[in-house]
Amino acid sequence: MEKKIMSCLVLAFGLMIILVLNAGASAADGITCEEALTQLITCQPYLLGFGPTPISTCCKGAENVSQQANTTTIRRSLCECLETAAEAFKLIPERLKQLPQLCEINVPVPLDPTVDCNTVP
Repeated sequence: MEKKIMSCLVLAFGLMIILVLNAGASAADGITCEEALTQLITCQPYLLGFGPTPISTCCKGAENVSQQANTTTIRRSLCECLETAAEAFKLIPERLKQLPQLCEINVPVPLDPTVDCNTVP
């Protein structure tokens, strides 16, 4: 039963990516919103409250996205993308904020849906 629920969540997350992309920003000459969300898809169960910690593929995806956020333009674009995704997918903000610590990575983009993305360096 739990596997069926997880499969449905992954499918729903994939469909929501399409919706976010239609309203979301993409980075010029860098990682796009679509690419970032695709790399973070395995984080969805944790960010929705399933399980006490993110799985290793989630952390690897977060690390990859973080490494590609190497300019202010890209970081601001990803910030806007993540804010839109957090709202659209009803992600738990506290879990989003905890992701860097639990994955033991430094993230140049604030994982906080209340941050003003225009202030991201």
